Amino acid sequence: MNDLNSGDNKLRVGIAGYGVVGQRRRYIIDLHPSLDVVAVSDINYKFDEVNNGIRYVSDYGELLSENIDVLFVCLPNYLAAEVTIAGLRHGCHVFCEKPPGRDLFDISRVMDIERENPGKKLQYGFNHRYHDSIRDALRIIRSGEMGNLINLRGVYGKSGFFGVAGPDWRTDRSRSGGGILLDQGIHLVDIMRLFSGEFVEVKSFVENDYWGHQVEDNAYAILRTDTGVVATLHSSATQWQHKFELEISLDHGAILLSGILSGSKSYGEEKITIIRREYNKPALGGTTTKYLEDNSWRDEVAEFVDTILKDKSVENGNSLDAFKSMELVFKIYSADLKWKNRVHKDDSTVGQLN
Repeated sequence: MNDLNSGDNKLRVGIAGYGVVGQRRRYIIDLHPSLDVVAVSDINYKFDEVNNGIRYVSDYGELLSENIDVLFVCLPNYLAAEVTIAGLRHGCHVFCEKPPGRDLFDISRVMDIERENPGKKLQYGFNHRYHDSIRDALRIIRSGEMGNLINLRGVYGKSGFFGVAGPDWRTDRSRSGGGILLDQGIHLVDIMRLFSGEFVEVKSFVENDYWGHQVEDNAYAILRTDTGVVATLHSSATQWQHKFELEISLDHGAILLSGILSGSKSYGEEKITIIRREYNKPALGGTTTKYLEDNSWRDEVAEFVDTILKDKSVENGNSLDAFKSMELVFKIYSADLKWKNRVHKDDSTVGQLN
């Protein structure tokens, strides 16, 4: 491992999983002055080779043999916990994409190993927290300038799964753990928790009737905190025009989040509209801000590196955050008894729905 106090060395980085996400992480990592990618692994590499000083291997075990300081895990759900644990045990700081695994058992195993390695940082890729629209909304809510939170209404959806043309790991519950809610909707779950605190009551309908895969293609939920804040959530794989929307009602107005800048560019412009309450009459307009750049991936990696170099606690996307968001996802699954019974009938080893 490098002597990080010398000021001369960079953190040596390995990337496990070099698909679309792994390559995008690599682009951001290369921009950071304190990081140096030395090796990547992917199942598609048939031969061990070195190119421009970077080793390309097929197995994450070989990746760890490169004496790396930081491991980025960009792998399918069924491998995420296993490789995160291996990285921590190897003495690496670990950044893992969401979700942290297939179920609560996966993330619990990771947290056990994390406690055994208290000097190592672990962060999960709840990237939406770093979008400027989300940050601005959080600042307004926490400032109290618009009063207390009343309710939230959110929709996050796309037009299918990556495997819609044919089954792959995302539509195989034994490997994915869940469908659209766990894969994409967990971002909305995480943001709602960030804004309102923990939800203690959950009602839901969970369906897979359209695409017919083992995993859900629509999840509808009503959530309530112990302070009475109510949220409604719809996570969908039948949203033919991709959509991200979150409406936040407060005592003195509302915050409307619409669109999210993404690699696919399919969710429209990222905007925030602030509506000030007009007493005794409806508000007719608001102030809208558009965000033209997505710096969320850059800022997320920068914050992670800062926690390592300054030995700070992980603030966003720590293991407890990941566990709580996963827990809420599975509470939504469990609240629909028809879905809960179907999951146990199909595969009693996966789900953590009790």
